[in-house]
Amino acid sequence: MVFTSIATYHISHQLIVNTGEKPQIRFITTGDGSHSLYHETLHETYHSTHGAMKESMHVFIEAGLRHLPENTNPIHVLEIGFGTGLNAWLTAQDALTISRHVNFTTLEPFPLSDEISANLNYAENSLELQNLLRKIHATTWENDQVIHDHFVLHKSTAKLQEFSSDKKFDLIYYDAFGPPAQPEMWTAPILQKVADLMNDEGILVTYCAKGQVRRDLASAGLFVERLPGPPGKREMLRATKTRH
Repeated sequence: MVFTSIATYHISHQLIVNTGEKPQIRFITTGDGSHSLYHETLHETYHSTHGAMKESMHVFIEAGLRHLPENTNPIHVLEIGFGTGLNAWLTAQDALTISRHVNFTTLEPFPLSDEISANLNYAENSLELQNLLRKIHATTWENDQVIHDHFVLHKSTAKLQEFSSDKKFDLIYYDAFGPPAQPEMWTAPILQKVADLMNDEGILVTYCAKGQVRRDLASAGLFVERLPGPPGKREMLRATKTRH
């Protein structure tokens, strides 16, 4: 998730969701035409205003999923921040392309309402992809759900601070809100916890390229690379857990 001034936003339509005394979440259309959401309480967006779809493809699919060794099968993914389900939806599609099985665990303490998820425009031109997105959002929480033959989804409302797992992960999508909005998600101890959840040769990818985050990932025992960022952002980070 990348955040810029509200002045750059284009309102996609008038759907506004009330979750309290005043509207808190509303749709925006990003630079590539795909939806994101603006959280009025946090003053943050869920994705880059330069293009939600382009950002997710660049950071999580191309620099993450497609960068894994070809012999990683099945692939165990942990996503920090399910949000609009965009990363899960793109990963479910790509699992078929790379012909590998993906077990996808995602954490989201504050799930979106059905009203929001039903109006996302990610699959406007394909009924098949619309159905895939709907299935991802409709699945129940806290248990494994088969989305298709190559993709099993486990959605959890657990906070990362409380999350535990007996299995290790090959790929981490670190897609929490940024440090200004959620500083507790970017501390050295929490990044160490994430590193401990990774398999040897596992990869973590994030849109965030902040220097302190890079240093804390390195201190957690990860080899950290600064890569070219998605449109509108100079850099992103990829961190690999090397064998000891």
